[in-house]
Amino acid sequence: MDRIDPAAPPYDPAIADALGRIMPPGLEPLVLFRTLARNPRIFAKTFAGGLLDKGALSLRQREIVIDRTTARLGCEYEWGVHIALFAAKVGFGETEIAATVQGPADAACWAPDEQALLAVVDDLVDRRMISEATWATARGHFDEPQMIEVIALAGYYHTISFLCRGLDLPLEDYATRFPRA
Repeated sequence: MDRIDPAAPPYDPAIADALGRIMPPGLEPLVLFRTLARNPRIFAKTFAGGLLDKGALSLRQREIVIDRTTARLGCEYEWGVHIALFAAKVGFGETEIAATVQGPADAACWAPDEQALLAVVDDLVDRRMISEATWATARGHFDEPQMIEVIALAGYYHTISFLCRGLDLPLEDYATRFPRA
Protein backbone atom coordinates (compact mmCIF):
# COMPACT_ATOMS: atom_id res chain seq x y z
CA MET A 1 0.00 0.00 0.00
CA ASP A 2 1.34 3.44 -0.94
CA ARG A 3 1.99 5.92 1.86
CA ILE A 4 0.48 8.57 -0.42
CA ASP A 5 -1.38 7.53 -3.55
CA PRO A 6 0.16 9.06 -6.68
CA ALA A 7 -2.03 11.52 -8.56
CA ALA A 8 -3.80 10.16 -11.62
CA PRO A 9 -4.89 11.88 -14.82
CA PRO A 10 -6.43 14.24 -15.54
CA TYR A 11 -3.75 16.38 -13.88
CA ASP A 12 -3.97 20.05 -13.07
CA PRO A 13 -2.92 21.89 -16.29
CA ALA A 14 0.31 23.26 -14.77
CA ILE A 15 1.29 19.80 -13.55
CA ALA A 16 0.37 18.18 -16.86
CA ASP A 17 2.49 20.75 -18.70
CA ALA A 18 5.50 20.13 -16.42
CA LEU A 19 5.16 16.36 -16.76
CA GLY A 20 5.00 16.69 -20.54
CA ARG A 21 8.25 18.66 -20.56
CA ILE A 22 10.28 16.38 -18.30
CA MET A 23 9.19 12.85 -19.24
CA PRO A 24 10.61 11.10 -22.29
CA PRO A 25 7.96 10.31 -24.91
CA GLY A 26 6.12 7.08 -24.25
CA LEU A 27 6.98 6.85 -20.54
CA GLU A 28 4.32 7.30 -17.90
CA PRO A 29 5.22 10.03 -15.39
CA LEU A 30 7.37 8.70 -12.56
CA VAL A 31 5.68 7.61 -9.35
CA LEU A 32 7.82 10.26 -7.64
CA PHE A 33 6.44 13.05 -9.84
CA ARG A 34 2.85 11.84 -9.55
CA THR A 35 3.17 11.59 -5.77
CA LEU A 36 4.66 15.08 -5.49
CA ALA A 37 1.72 16.31 -7.60
CA ARG A 38 -0.43 15.72 -4.49
CA ASN A 39 1.19 18.90 -3.17
CA PRO A 40 1.29 21.36 -6.11
CA ARG A 41 3.55 23.79 -4.22
CA ILE A 42 6.22 21.14 -3.51
CA PHE A 43 5.82 19.79 -7.06
CA ALA A 44 6.42 23.26 -8.53
CA LYS A 45 9.35 24.04 -6.22
CA THR A 46 10.96 20.66 -6.93
CA PHE A 47 10.71 21.19 -10.67
CA ALA A 48 11.91 24.79 -10.34
CA GLY A 49 15.01 23.50 -8.55
CA GLY A 50 15.68 20.74 -11.08
CA LEU A 51 19.22 20.42 -12.39
CA LEU A 52 18.73 18.18 -15.42
CA ASP A 53 19.30 20.98 -17.91
CA LYS A 54 22.65 21.71 -19.55
CA GLY A 55 24.94 22.93 -16.81
CA ALA A 56 28.61 23.42 -16.06
CA LEU A 57 29.29 19.66 -15.98
CA SER A 58 29.13 17.16 -18.82
CA LEU A 59 26.18 14.76 -18.87
CA ARG A 60 28.51 11.93 -17.75
CA GLN A 61 29.89 13.99 -14.85
CA ARG A 62 26.37 14.99 -13.79
CA GLU A 63 25.24 11.38 -13.79
CA ILE A 64 28.26 10.29 -11.75
CA VAL A 65 27.31 12.80 -9.06
CA ILE A 66 23.61 11.88 -9.13
CA ASP A 67 24.18 8.12 -9.20
CA ARG A 68 26.77 8.14 -6.44
CA THR A 69 24.67 10.44 -4.24
CA THR A 70 21.50 8.39 -4.58
CA ALA A 71 23.37 5.10 -4.18
CA ARG A 72 25.21 6.27 -1.06
CA LEU A 73 21.87 7.34 0.40
CA GLY A 74 20.33 3.94 -0.35
CA CYS A 75 17.81 5.39 -2.81
CA GLU A 76 17.39 2.51 -5.24
CA TYR A 77 14.33 4.22 -6.76
CA GLU A 78 16.12 7.32 -8.09
CA TRP A 79 19.41 5.55 -8.78
CA GLY A 80 17.58 2.90 -10.79
CA VAL A 81 15.67 5.43 -12.89
CA HIS A 82 18.86 7.36 -13.69
CA ILE A 83 20.81 4.21 -14.56
CA ALA A 84 17.96 2.98 -16.79
CA LEU A 85 17.59 6.30 -18.61
CA PHE A 86 21.16 7.64 -18.73
CA ALA A 87 23.81 4.93 -18.20
CA ALA A 88 24.06 3.95 -21.86
CA LYS A 89 23.99 7.60 -22.96
CA VAL A 90 27.02 8.40 -20.81
CA GLY A 91 28.96 5.24 -21.62
CA PHE A 92 28.59 3.37 -18.34
CA GLY A 93 29.22 -0.37 -18.60
CA GLU A 94 28.42 -2.89 -15.91
CA THR A 95 31.67 -2.06 -14.08
CA GLU A 96 30.90 1.66 -13.82
CA ILE A 97 27.27 1.00 -12.89
CA ALA A 98 28.33 -1.28 -10.03
CA ALA A 99 31.06 1.16 -8.98
CA THR A 100 28.52 3.94 -8.43
CA VAL A 101 27.07 1.76 -5.67
CA GLN A 102 30.02 -0.23 -4.35
CA GLY A 103 33.70 0.42 -4.19
CA PRO A 104 36.01 3.31 -3.47
CA ALA A 105 35.99 6.69 -5.17
CA ASP A 106 39.39 5.89 -6.69
CA ALA A 107 38.28 2.67 -8.41
CA ALA A 108 40.30 2.03 -11.57
CA CYS A 109 37.24 2.23 -13.85
CA TRP A 110 37.04 6.00 -13.33
CA ALA A 111 39.16 8.73 -14.90
CA PRO A 112 40.94 11.04 -12.41
CA ASP A 113 38.31 13.81 -12.76
CA GLU A 114 35.56 11.25 -12.14
CA GLN A 115 37.36 9.93 -9.07
CA ALA A 116 37.45 13.50 -7.77
CA LEU A 117 33.67 13.83 -8.24
CA LEU A 118 33.04 10.59 -6.39
CA ALA A 119 35.29 11.70 -3.52
CA VAL A 120 33.38 14.99 -3.22
CA VAL A 121 30.07 13.12 -3.07
CA ASP A 122 31.43 10.63 -0.53
CA ASP A 123 32.67 13.47 1.68
CA LEU A 124 29.35 15.30 1.48
CA VAL A 125 27.25 12.21 2.19
CA ASP A 126 29.50 10.77 4.90
CA ARG A 127 30.67 13.95 6.63
CA ARG A 128 28.40 16.71 5.30
CA MET A 129 31.52 18.65 4.32
CA ILE A 130 34.39 18.42 1.85
CA SER A 131 37.86 17.81 3.25
CA GLU A 132 40.69 20.11 2.20
CA ALA A 133 42.43 17.23 0.40
CA THR A 134 39.29 16.30 -1.53
CA TRP A 135 38.64 19.96 -2.38
CA ALA A 136 42.21 20.46 -3.64
CA THR A 137 42.02 17.36 -5.83
CA ALA A 138 38.63 18.33 -7.26
CA ARG A 139 39.78 21.90 -7.94
CA GLY A 140 42.58 20.45 -10.02
CA HIS A 141 39.87 19.29 -12.44
CA PHE A 142 36.92 21.65 -11.96
CA ASP A 143 36.47 25.42 -11.90
CA GLU A 144 34.36 27.37 -9.42
CA PRO A 145 31.03 27.16 -11.32
CA GLN A 146 31.52 23.42 -11.73
CA MET A 147 32.30 22.92 -8.04
CA ILE A 148 29.17 24.83 -7.06
CA GLU A 149 27.17 22.65 -9.44
CA VAL A 150 28.62 19.44 -7.97
CA ILE A 151 27.62 20.51 -4.45
CA ALA A 152 24.16 21.66 -5.63
CA LEU A 153 23.56 18.36 -7.46
CA ALA A 154 24.56 16.31 -4.42
CA GLY A 155 22.29 18.43 -2.22
CA TYR A 156 19.35 18.33 -4.62
CA TYR A 157 19.57 14.56 -4.99
CA HIS A 158 19.93 14.20 -1.23
CA THR A 159 16.50 15.85 -1.03
CA ILE A 160 15.12 13.67 -3.82
CA SER A 161 16.49 10.59 -2.02
CA PHE A 162 14.78 11.65 1.20
CA LEU A 163 11.49 12.12 -0.66
CA CYS A 164 11.71 8.73 -2.34
CA ARG A 165 12.75 6.87 0.78
CA GLY A 166 10.45 8.79 3.12
CA LEU A 167 7.48 8.14 0.86
CA ASP A 168 8.65 4.52 0.43
CA LEU A 169 7.98 4.72 -3.30
CA PRO A 170 7.62 1.47 -5.24
CA LEU A 171 10.39 0.96 -7.80
CA GLU A 172 9.58 1.74 -11.42
CA ASP A 173 9.15 -1.42 -13.51
CA TYR A 174 11.88 -0.46 -15.99
CA ALA A 175 14.37 0.87 -13.43
CA THR A 176 17.68 -0.87 -12.78
CA ARG A 177 18.10 -2.58 -9.42
CA PHE A 178 21.11 -2.17 -7.16
CA PRO A 179 23.81 -4.71 -8.00
CA ARG A 180 24.30 -7.50 -5.51
CA ALA A 181 27.53 -7.33 -3.52
